[in-house]
This record gives sequence, C-alpha cells and structure tokens, in this order.
Amino acid sequence: MSDSRAWHRVRADLEAQGYRVIAVDLAGHGRSPRARRYSPGSWADDVVDTVAPILPDPPDVIVGHSLGALVASLVADRLGARATIYVDPAFAFPRGIRGLAYKLAFVMAPKPGQRMLARMNPKWAAEDVALETASVRSWDRRTLLGLADTRLLEPPRVLHAPSLVILAEKSLLITQRVAARMRGQGMTVTILPGSGHTVFRDDHAGFMRLVTGWLAQAVPSRS
Repeated sequence: MSDSRAWHRVRADLEAQGYRVIAVDLAGHGRSPRARRYSPGSWADDVVDTVAPILPDPPDVIVGHSLGALVASLVADRLGARATIYVDPAFAFPRGIRGLAYKLAFVMAPKPGQRMLARMNPKWAAEDVALETASVRSWDRRTLLGLADTRLLEPPRVLHAPSLVILAEKSLLITQRVAARMRGQGMTVTILPGSGHTVFRDDHAGFMRLVTGWLAQAVPSRS
C-alpha cells in the first residue's frame, strides 16, 4: 500500500551523503496513475520507461521494499545498477493453508485507518503513521490482482551486481529455506533484530547503519 513518501528519512540521509535519490510511485500507488491490469512485469516496464531517460549514468544502487523489492530485482540489470538492496522482499509467499489465509486477509481486510496503523506499527514515528494513512487512501486495491499468481514471487535467478537483503526479525515472506537459497546465490542476507516488515520505519537508525556500511564496501567510490 505504501508509496515513495515512506522513504522520506532514507532519502534525506542518502542525499546528505551525496547521492541523488529518485523515488517512484508504482502504478496504482501514490500519485502514479491506475492501470487496467497490474503485474510485476508491467510495474518493472513502467519504472524503466520512467527512470531510464533521466539517468545520466547507471545508478550506484537500486533499493526496494516488499513489492518494490520484487520490481527492483526485475529492473536492476536493465538499468545497469552497480548494487541492489532488497528490504524484506516479496521473493516468496507462504504455501498451503497459511498462504490461502494470507491471500484472503489481503483481499478482504478493509483499508486501515490512522488508529489501526498506529496500533499495527507501534515503533513508527507519528509522521510515518500520518504519511502511510495518506498513502493508503491513494492506493488502488486492484493492485492485489497483480500478485494473485504467487509463483511470480521469487528471488532473481541471476545475480548481476552485489546484493544486500535486509529482513525483518520474523519475516512473513522469507523463510529460512529461501534465505539460504539467496545466500547460495551470493547475496548478503542479514536480519535487523526487533524490526517488522517495514524495516526502515521500525528501526531507521539500525537500517541506515546496515545500508551505509554495506555500500561503503559494495560501491567503494561513494564511501
């Protein structure tokens, strides 16, 4: 349900380090238009079509969270990213009864209001709760149809650049098996203790320490 507004503190910290930051709203989110149909592939095409013309050089790093991480994995090679960071990514989905229950919950649950968001996310700053409330109002529920086929939720098959995966303490999407598979592909997989799905809002300082420390090694020219 989130959009680019979720990244306001991450954006400010990266800009303070000299990065130029481009944050996008996927179709059906924020200020981006609605689409007749949604899919990971169409979101990826939208991002490339929008961002590629305004990039003078390949990006130092592409960052994505949840659905955004899945899309980031599909555009990273196309944009020539030097590094990628995936935050509690939608690279897997629970199977069986648990997976069915998740799907039903996503489809049937009402859009959360400000009080519910505050209860669900006790570690968030008040500003983040307010921003997410506005984001939820802008979100097109039909985007869920783009994720109906959960077979499309998988890690990238080929690693084209150094990749960091930052997981919630108890990720709802990434099992130990999937985490081991990503490590086997050469990704750096780490867990931020005490954080929920929106890792960078639950523990912004801890998240930025992981990101800046890793980037200093993965993209040394920017350290």
